[in-house]
Amino acid sequence: MQTSVIGFPRIGTLRELKFAEERYFKQEIDQAELLETAKELRKTHWQTQKNAGIDFISCNDFSFYDTLLDTAQLLNIVPKRYKDLKLSELDTYFSMARGYQGTSGDVKALAMKKWFNTNYHYIVPEVEDDTTIELSGYKPWEEYAEAKALGIETKPVIAGPYTLLKLCRFTGSKTAKDFTDAVISAYKEIIKRCEEEQISWLQLDEPMLVCDMTNEDIALFKNIYEEILPCKTNCRVLLQTYFGDVRDVYEELISLDFDGIGLDFLEGKETLQLIETKGFPTDKILFAGLVKGKNIWKNDYANTLRILKILEQKHIKTVLSTSCSLLHVPYTLKHETKLSKQYTSHFAFAEEKLLELKELSQLATQENYETNPAYLDNQRLFTQKRDCENSEVTKRLANISETDFTRLPKRTERQALQKKVLEIPDFPTTTIGSFPQTKEVKANRSAYRKQAISKEEYEAFNKERIAACVAWQEEIGLDVLVHGEYERNDMVEYFGEALDGFLFTEKAWVQSYGTRCVKPPIIWGDVSRKKPITVDWSVYAQSLTKKHMKGMLTGPVTILNWSFPREDISIRESITQIALAIRDEVLDLEKNGIQIIQIDEAALREKLPLRKSDWHSQYLDFAIPAFRLTHSGVKPTTQIHTHMCYSEFTDIIPSIDDMDADVITFEASRSDLLILDALRANDFETEVGPGVYDIHSPRVPSVEELVTVIKTMLQKIPKEKLWINPDCGLKTRGLPETKASLINMVKATKLIKDAYTS
Repeated sequence: MQTSVIGFPRIGTLRELKFAEERYFKQEIDQAELLETAKELRKTHWQTQKNAGIDFISCNDFSFYDTLLDTAQLLNIVPKRYKDLKLSELDTYFSMARGYQGTSGDVKALAMKKWFNTNYHYIVPEVEDDTTIELSGYKPWEEYAEAKALGIETKPVIAGPYTLLKLCRFTGSKTAKDFTDAVISAYKEIIKRCEEEQISWLQLDEPMLVCDMTNEDIALFKNIYEEILPCKTNCRVLLQTYFGDVRDVYEELISLDFDGIGLDFLEGKETLQLIETKGFPTDKILFAGLVKGKNIWKNDYANTLRILKILEQKHIKTVLSTSCSLLHVPYTLKHETKLSKQYTSHFAFAEEKLLELKELSQLATQENYETNPAYLDNQRLFTQKRDCENSEVTKRLANISETDFTRLPKRTERQALQKKVLEIPDFPTTTIGSFPQTKEVKANRSAYRKQAISKEEYEAFNKERIAACVAWQEEIGLDVLVHGEYERNDMVEYFGEALDGFLFTEKAWVQSYGTRCVKPPIIWGDVSRKKPITVDWSVYAQSLTKKHMKGMLTGPVTILNWSFPREDISIRESITQIALAIRDEVLDLEKNGIQIIQIDEAALREKLPLRKSDWHSQYLDFAIPAFRLTHSGVKPTTQIHTHMCYSEFTDIIPSIDDMDADVITFEASRSDLLILDALRANDFETEVGPGVYDIHSPRVPSVEELVTVIKTMLQKIPKEKLWINPDCGLKTRGLPETKASLINMVKATKLIKDAYTS
């Protein structure tokens, strides 16, 4: 049986791409050196897959920032403001991804959103009314030629036309319908060029097919491909889906002239049933997504081989595939030297998943695979009992009552009390929590981990930084302060390290967006809090100021969503375990005098099912109560904040309000502020802090720009409910730009205050 990989991690085994790009941004290397690094990484990635025996290897899955942005640039979907900078093609690309501020001009970055139900972020292509969509680049074919020169046959991967149209933002009066013909024409050219290059297979990714589709959506999809597919002769087209099933469009999909169709059998709950009830054409190849692309647990060979046997009995030509791109998992287990085999024997990162594909493809062709050593070794992992249960956690879960999810008195009464007791002014200014993690901060943490310095030296350094951070915030006039989080690495990893039930890797990095990589913890067993986590740092920071110091916590939903979760218990149970641990921390902070506590739920939207019919029963009905469980025990005068990152949540605003926080801050700087209309339409009770500037870009907003942003917000939010803050934490930014941006933010807020009081 042949095997296929939808996409491979592009950052390198040790984040080589990240470091090369950051050096390029700092002008420490030139474009030629950056391009050479990228070429070497691609070579390694292709060779790794070839050596593992993979038959269908992807090219053009490599990207300097985001593959959807790559597709936009390939098709000339580049807004005029970026073209007007007159930069090189690569720097124009980076200006769309990161913004630009320099001698050539000043532009904000394009919007950034979560990629379906993952922690990966994509850049939203922006189509203006006068945009000419046409094939204008060569990247897929250049990379195909690169691989070919190495003796490796690949299939170029490009975002499909339907998904592209659905994910683009149309900024003028025109809609997707007005650009459909141009998109069809551009994709005909793509196929034509593949024919010219004698490419055997082209993979078009259409993940939007797993979402709810209207009759109009289905008609659009059919129309696009009925026009495009007749162009192919020798180049075969693989229509690839992932993250769910295609129940709304399955019959139309299998009736079209695709040569291969890629379906997800893991997150696609109805995929196998669709094939069993509606059949699968004998003239097409099924690329069966049966090897996990989003989690690090090993494949259960027995279950996978059972499904492959069903497909074989139906005489379906099958290629064994990953369920989605492997960019969502770490690169390799080879660098994990500290975790014992007791744990790592259960894990498969990207390289190990290649081995799973190969072993499964071989087992699938053997009559007595049950006696094969590879199969027997695999099954031992699933039959032996893991040491992951905690009786105290089980008992505590059983004793939760409905009252534990309800905070009293009701929010409007609390808000009135808080304004009186906390004495917070109108238009309060604050930040989301973290301050820049400089080289010195990282070096201090690294030295402590390596036992090169004592705990006392480590803490003394952090206290110096906290004191300086607090003093500087007071100096510029912020109203509600933070301690800077210098003792923390990743916001989830930090809490996971202080909780029972988590495992941690050394080098298991995963790309979140651009050069931002995270190292998700692994939830191995039942979760509980061993001792207070943040209390000492928060109490120390509060002792330095008479202003309010926010206690900074990560919420249970985000901790789970930004970890690799267990698969032996439900997501509901895991989230509730974590919620109880965070509840203990919240109550300890309050007990120690912290009156404002922020419980970040940056990833609340992330695990929201892609189909609306599943939203509540499979997620919101337990995720929202889990958040309430963390804070329901505090006093009415303790103010609870939460924060949400780059996610669209206009359609779940009632659920957000149902979290019963007192204040919510969220990303707004890369959006068109439609969220504010939705808040007003839903009579949103929670006080809000829409981000007034983008921290994912190095540009510094001017005072005038920020005044305009705040005035726009005040057209939709009562002044009594508006907080002023950046849109996210500042840990990834440099100190100079951070200080300049916050100074301008405070100045802009003062101008607004003066205007209201004059």
